Amino acid sequence: MLKTALKPRWIAALVLALALSTVFVLLSQWQFSASQSEPPPPPGETETVKPLTDVFEPGIPMMATTADQMVSVDGSFVPGAQVLVQNRLQDGDNGLWVVDAFAVHGVKQFDEDVVIPVVRGWIKDPADAVPAPDGQATVVGRLLPTEAPLSGARPAGQVASLSVAELINRWDVPSYSGFVVGTGLTVAGKDLGTATDGTAMQPVVVGPQPQEAPVNWMNVFYAVEWVVFAGFAIFLWWRLVADDYRRDLEDAEDAAAEARSAAEAERGGAAGPAEPHSGDLDGADETKPSNTPHATR
Repeated sequence: MLKTALKPRWIAALVLALALSTVFVLLSQWQFSASQSEPPPPPGETETVKPLTDVFEPGIPMMATTADQMVSVDGSFVPGAQVLVQNRLQDGDNGLWVVDAFAVHGVKQFDEDVVIPVVRGWIKDPADAVPAPDGQATVVGRLLPTEAPLSGARPAGQVASLSVAELINRWDVPSYSGFVVGTGLTVAGKDLGTATDGTAMQPVVVGPQPQEAPVNWMNVFYAVEWVVFAGFAIFLWWRLVADDYRRDLEDAEDAAAEARSAAEAERGGAAGPAEPHSGDLDGADETKPSNTPHATR
């Protein structure tokens, strides 16, 4: 089979197969590298307060490297844009989050102020919710990704999850695709702390979450697929060489069979005249005169 593989056409085919395999392997490496997202920030870095506008933009999904960051936001609360998020546990008690729309200063889309939902506190009873303060404010809190929407009938002013998409439809304003759990509030230069003093609201505390680099399994699947293609290119070359080798063997066997047939035919034509048959000898004996004397009468 080596002799067949060393034919010029199969050597050229091998070079092509190796080139294709190299390209496929490089594509596989690229997909593997793309499957691993950007590594998360070092522990503790998310606790450094940064301006929201420096770490996140409206209209784009929140990446894992952005979530959990402590941020500060300048702007003002939007009057009348408040919802209560159901089924929120606080020290073992079930209650609601008080969430208000906060218009971010200097950020607009389609000539409209862009808002970000801010969790102002936790309450046990819906009647304990109080309106957000008026005036220019600065919110400090932890930036978290949006939750998935949940269906079902809810009381007026309440939602089942903190889904930004649902809040956008409710408030009819452009919004960031995340929310801030407030830990500090300053209004008109006055530090209000968690803005829960003097109310039935309790501050919501969300600590830093474990950071893991997520894996995109679709990219992993594509990477494995490219490796399979690389192996198939080599296998296809080997299969074609094997088929050519088998055809060479069949041609050699056919040629050998024809040579044997021709040799047998030549031997048959070179043989001498045939010997007389035994029947001819018997007839010759019958024509000989008999030497046996006849009896006389």
